[in-house]
Amino acid sequence: MPDPLAPETRLCLDLALTVRHDGHGGVADDLSDTGGLTAWVRDHPEAVPDAGRWVAAEGDLTAVRELRAAVRALFAHTVRPAEPSPADAARLLPVPDALARLNDAAARTPTVPVLRWDDGAEPTVRRHAPGGAEDLTATLAQAAIAFLTGPDRQRLRACHAPRCVRYFLKEHPRQEWCKPSCGNRARVARHHERHRSTV
Repeated sequence: MPDPLAPETRLCLDLALTVRHDGHGGVADDLSDTGGLTAWVRDHPEAVPDAGRWVAAEGDLTAVRELRAAVRALFAHTVRPAEPSPADAARLLPVPDALARLNDAAARTPTVPVLRWDDGAEPTVRRHAPGGAEDLTATLAQAAIAFLTGPDRQRLRACHAPRCVRYFLKEHPRQEWCKPSCGNRARVARHHERHRSTV
């Protein structure tokens, strides 16, 4: 069983996974409006101080969606030579543009490392803005940078099961899909394809 994910890795992956299959052959966007972003942040209290009372504005939504596009473009770059998620394939940002967007967002709030060491636990570090004023997009960009430069990046894959648009971290050598249900759909699709080609 793999080690637990670093908080930055989980935050970065969860941001990318706000683009998902809608269950009807299309793609759903959990960040389609400010209400969706507000709900997502409230489900991710590590994203901003006092996340339970945070409310998204239109500018926040635009900034986070632009950052997500950069993150997903860099995810597609990471999984090469494999294909990117089908949700991204036709509209990927060029890598230099994605890097610039990510780095610009990360620079919005300078941070310092803060060490935490609870009794009986291993020491951990989290980056905090001096004075406590953290920008959501900067926090997400810094989490993405931590993930993309960390060891978990090597495990990143795009799921190519029919209708899936997710990225996932490979947990064991034979894993090909993000979830067992995707594996089942892929096997059924292959079975139908073989059956059709023999008829």
